[in-house]
Formats: sequence, structure tokens, C-alpha cells
Amino acid sequence: MARKFGIFFTIFCILSTSCLGDWNILSQHKTNSGLKISLKNYCESWRMNVELHNIRDYVVVPQECVAYIGKYMTSTQYKVDSERTINECILYLSTNCILKNDGKDAWIFDIDETLLSSVPYYKKNGFGGNKLNVTSLEDWISQGKGTALEHSLKLFNHLKGLGVQIFLVSSRREHLRSATVDNLVKVDFYGWNSLILRDQEDECKNAQTFKAEIRSKLISQGYRIVGIIGDQWSSIEGLPSAKRSFKLPNPMYYVA
Repeated sequence: MARKFGIFFTIFCILSTSCLGDWNILSQHKTNSGLKISLKNYCESWRMNVELHNIRDYVVVPQECVAYIGKYMTSTQYKVDSERTINECILYLSTNCILKNDGKDAWIFDIDETLLSSVPYYKKNGFGGNKLNVTSLEDWISQGKGTALEHSLKLFNHLKGLGVQIFLVSSRREHLRSATVDNLVKVDFYGWNSLILRDQEDECKNAQTFKAEIRSKLISQGYRIVGIIGDQWSSIEGLPSAKRSFKLPNPMYYVA
């Protein structure tokens, strides 16, 4: 009997500690104004403010919210949010975007969480709750395991049909070029104008600076950047900008 009680007490202590750990950031489960909230309320608010770019430069997802973010990234809601973004891109192209059809209309795509999903990798590595291991991630990328984001493929093919020049601009490093090309083609992304990755000379630049410089070079070559889509604010902010920018959801990590 004493042994059973001891086992029960141990399990109870573990569960209690885990629950308390989940809430150590909330201070009595209330907001600063005194509003009582659930853990789901807190994590949804955190995710929303990441997307609004009010929360920046975080290294990891709060431990309290790892399970919530993992559930979101594998949910129907994530797919619906992504599809809505793509639909807005297509609406813009059909209503407010004037294409000259002279070979100089251009659109820029990011790659990770824009064309290719790395959710399978992050599912095995804490959904952003663990500090990024670049070596581990690049090893996974080199295996070409990224899956296509189907709604993005729809936009990609729509742009090809319009004759828009497609540029893929990614913070991936140059040594991953072959693996990246193979992965993209394997999941039916092909027919782009150029794939631009980080050279050794770009290593010290942050993503926003690197991508803004690429846009500047494209404009100097006579291209009109009618649109950009990416999952990070650093993919779409900075000057020069596109005529329209669109952001896909991704609360798992932040790239400055």
C-alpha cells in the first residue's frame, strides 16, 4: 500500500511541477489589467503578436507555448491562414496589379515556410522550443525532405501562367544549392528565373539587409518587383520594397 501511495505521490508531484512550470510566466494567470486568462489565451496572444511583428528577436518559443505552437503548425487553421494569404495574392494580381508583360514583371518568394515546409524537422526538434542547431537543420535540408506548401504552389503556377519572372531569395547558404534545387523540383516547383542564396560575402549580413540588397540589384537590372511573399518580416521589410508584400504565418522561429 505504501509503495502504491509513493508511486501516486511521485506522479502527482511531477504533474504538478509541470503545470506550475507552464504558468511561471503568467503571474497568477492574469494579464496586467487583471483579466483572467487560460494558457491557450496567452499562447494565442503570443502567436498573434509574433505575426503582427510586435514580438521580435525571440530565440525560442516560450516553453509554456511549445505544445500550442506545434498544434497550430499541424492544424487546419494554419492551412486556412496560409490559403487566405495566397488568395489575397491572387486577388491583388487580378485587380490592382498592372503587368506590362515585357519580361520585367517580377515576384520574389522566400523558400522555407513559404514554398517548402520544414515542419517535419521542427516536429522532431521542439517546434521552436529548442535553440536552433544550424548544423542539424542544414543536414536535414541537405536530404531534400522539405514538403511543398500546396497553396504556395498554386500561386507559383499562377504567376508562371501570367508570364511573371519568379525569383527565389533565401537565407540558405550557397553550399545547399544543389539540395535545394532538387527538393524544389521534386515537389513540382520549377520554372523560376533565378535562385539566390547567401554567398560567403553575405555571411555577416542579417537577412533583411541581404534580401533588400538583392531587390536593389534586381531593380537596377530593370525588373519591377510587383510582389514579395515570405514567412519572415525580414523577407519583406527594408528598401527598396515591392509594390505589395504578403506574409505567411510562422511562429516557430524568428529571422532578423
